[in-house]
Amino acid sequence: MKPDTSAAPTERRAALAELVAQLSLERLDDNRFRGGHVDIGSPSVFGGQVLGQALMAAARTVEAHGAHSLHGYFLRAGDKAVPIDYEVDRVRDGASFTMRRVVALQHGKPIFHLSASFHGRESGVEHQRAMPEAPPPEGLRDESEGRRELRHLLPPVALAVVDQARAVDIRPVDPQHLLHPAITPPHAQTWLRAPGELPDDPLIHQALLAYASDFSLLGVAMRPHGLNFMQPKVQGVSLDHAMWFHRDFRFDDWLLYETDSPSAAGARGFCRGSVFTRDGVLVASVAQEGLIRVHD
Repeated sequence: MKPDTSAAPTERRAALAELVAQLSLERLDDNRFRGGHVDIGSPSVFGGQVLGQALMAAARTVEAHGAHSLHGYFLRAGDKAVPIDYEVDRVRDGASFTMRRVVALQHGKPIFHLSASFHGRESGVEHQRAMPEAPPPEGLRDESEGRRELRHLLPPVALAVVDQARAVDIRPVDPQHLLHPAITPPHAQTWLRAPGELPDDPLIHQALLAYASDFSLLGVAMRPHGLNFMQPKVQGVSLDHAMWFHRDFRFDDWLLYETDSPSAAGARGFCRGSVFTRDGVLVASVAQEGLIRVHD
């Protein structure tokens, strides 16, 4: 039975439909694709969007095998004024594994590189770590609500982010104050879900999770220092992003995203994430390193 998301606001469902459309990409030829943008209010293209589109481009050249891992590097800030072209290199087509490389291009220059591996279904040994305890999402506030309440206090540069309708329902378990974040351990839990019903294509669900996994990951490395992205003195940029898909899931049902940061040094924060269904199944793991600069 598909999850019930009928109560989601109309503007949120419209934002989701636009995101799914942009992730689907325009095919230019057998190995080239083009993607537009979904504006989240950031000054440049959101990294999660490029990640999701690159995964879609790679997968559209693969038959029978499903994505099980990806590793990407962000090279340049994306320009929201022009589309992004994705060129796929068919590195290997094997009986069990298929490998693809993708380069995302704007103005003739690469802005992102992706390596993705695809695997045919096999049976074998299974285990997973236990899901951590977390309050259910129904009792938590959507992240956008807290931002709108403080809209009159935010700097002008932050208003575009606050005013955009999010294509993902994001409910932090322990939300931080936007202007005066507390100093806390480098650990966070967030519930994620698409605010509308999605197609049955597993690739769409994987691409949307890749997109959403970039929203709150680097922020966990800022928690021990009382920092966040809303502060004008903070510069935070994703440098790379890796994901492993362990089991099938639906992104239009609630997923718990548990994140932590074991290290920050050399102006870089390293972060990890585990994604669970609400009944405790570990479906994906995430890792990212990002640039964190604090300017005077």
